[in-house]
Amino acid sequence: MQELNLASQLLEGGTGIFVTGALSVLAVAVSLERLANFRASKVAPQGLADEALALWQAGDYPALAARAAEGRSSLARVLAFLAGHPRLPADTLAARAAEIASTELRLQQQKAYALNVVATIAPIVGLLGTVIGMIESFHVIAFNGMGDPTLLAGGISKALVNTAAGLAVALPSLAMHHFFRNRMVNIGILLERQLGRLLDESRSREQESMHARKHEQERSHAY
Repeated sequence: MQELNLASQLLEGGTGIFVTGALSVLAVAVSLERLANFRASKVAPQGLADEALALWQAGDYPALAARAAEGRSSLARVLAFLAGHPRLPADTLAARAAEIASTELRLQQQKAYALNVVATIAPIVGLLGTVIGMIESFHVIAFNGMGDPTLLAGGISKALVNTAAGLAVALPSLAMHHFFRNRMVNIGILLERQLGRLLDESRSREQESMHARKHEQERSHAY
């Protein structure tokens, strides 16, 4: 029984195999980059969140702005805005922080969009190679008849190899795309909780200030 030589089978796949190979390289590169950089420790580091809460509670906004400027994470960019506008109403701060955080997460997810492109294009490239292989097979039949089935082997082999290669690249790419979408949701929840701690502190201060003003007004009216 003749052993299957995968390398030679791929080479027989024609141009479509090289395109599929290029797509696979792109998918691997994007996946590795996202695995390295799209993590909670890079996007919303817990240590920074704890430091920011302490500085926010102490009212040391210049120190918070300086600490945020040192970071390159999405959390740091949201904190930079909060530190620069500490006197805004709590609801306004919450709305603007949510907008910035949402934009940051979309930018992070956009960097993984190439995986969706690969998952969409690779099967189509494989299908094109399959069609070309079948055309070649029918071309052989047209000129040589069905007398020797081995003459069809080249075209059929090209068709099947392209189909298999396209699916082999598309399926992992699609899986990684959904993996990073799920990671985005988890990191988004973490980021929301981290910011919520600061914003709850801001709301608490705002309520205390309102109560103090109300109490002062009541005292002034009493006199």
